[in-house]
Amino acid sequence: MGNETETVWDVIVIGGGPAGMMAAARAGERGRKVLLLEKNHHLGVKLAITGGGRCNITNNKPDVRTMLAQYKDAGKFLFSTFTQHGVPETIAWFRERGVLFHEENDGRLFPTTNRATTIVDTLITTLQQQQVTVHTGTAVLGITYHEATALFSIQLHNKKVLHSHTCIVATGGTSRPDTGSTGEGFKWLQALGHTIVHPSLALVPLTLQDQWVQKVSGITLPDIRIILFSASKKQRAVLGKMLFTHTGVSGPTILNMSSEVKALIAKSTVTLLLDLFPHDDEKSLRLKLQELLQVHSNQKLRNVLALVLPRALVTVLLELVAVDGETPAHSVRTKERTALVSFFKKVPLHVKGLLDESKAIVSSGGVSLPEVDFKTMQSRIVPNLFLIGDILNIDRPSGGYSLQLCWSTGYVAGDHC
Repeated sequence: MGNETETVWDVIVIGGGPAGMMAAARAGERGRKVLLLEKNHHLGVKLAITGGGRCNITNNKPDVRTMLAQYKDAGKFLFSTFTQHGVPETIAWFRERGVLFHEENDGRLFPTTNRATTIVDTLITTLQQQQVTVHTGTAVLGITYHEATALFSIQLHNKKVLHSHTCIVATGGTSRPDTGSTGEGFKWLQALGHTIVHPSLALVPLTLQDQWVQKVSGITLPDIRIILFSASKKQRAVLGKMLFTHTGVSGPTILNMSSEVKALIAKSTVTLLLDLFPHDDEKSLRLKLQELLQVHSNQKLRNVLALVLPRALVTVLLELVAVDGETPAHSVRTKERTALVSFFKKVPLHVKGLLDESKAIVSSGGVSLPEVDFKTMQSRIVPNLFLIGDILNIDRPSGGYSLQLCWSTGYVAGDHC
């Protein structure tokens, strides 16, 4: 590092995730002398795997109030932040740098390349253009603020100490610790006087007791209804997308109900019923199946069903209903068609539990929101300390909302630091 330990930086950003990179880029654009510290050997490690490696960069809700309704009670804190840099500003920021988007279910926006690395590379290029100094493979051990000099001291793993007028903490929460989100930022901020709401897993895949899901691991059902039951009592039903994993189920709809499942399973058994054809009632589905079998009367039943459902799933469902898939379509009996339709409308999944933080998409908990000035993202406890992204106690659903929180808070911090 040469003499950089003796340099007093204008801004030191700790954390090379989306919020940290955005904050550093904006601060650099304003002519600030910025140092970005990242403990991984590459920037954007977690960002590169978001959205299944495609990066659901935001949700297409340009109206601020509509967008903030998704953040529940935290929305009232975020109004000023999102007014300064919300969804339209984020889209424009990336478009100015050559990134275009396409929209998928429920307003999810992805880069047209369908590659998360497109977003990572764009941020890194911007950092280089703004002459932001980046140190990767650099773990921070602690932060000290000196009132007498109004300077921060950043203690590094190699026993060196860096100094800055401003410090931006963007170390994230506790989800996916393999990507560097191990929660040490909470300890530093608590030592500086901040209140930390105990982190908990917010968006987590579910594990199931049903062993057959292993046979359909990797299959995605893009448009189904999921009905949540606790102690045989219906809690709610949602339409959406679901993914089978080797231990259970995931996908946006599952992740968004995981917090509720966690609370329910602590008290009683939890079951999910899948309606594979949510836009048909049983009567209309029976007629459609009958017509399909008539049109393809000489084919085997399993091949006919594979026209409307994933083939691997068809094999498992036929086994569960005890219907022979080798039966020619013209020989399928009425009671077998009725049994299949009934099962397709309510496939039972028996929830075992939730995966741990290694598979969580985001975690809730973090710095208590009243302790942050959201007009600037500056701490109300320590001057010139800025807190952004997942370090904040903000619960949000799957669908681009977590990354938008990073873009908005990161940009505003970089704009005011």
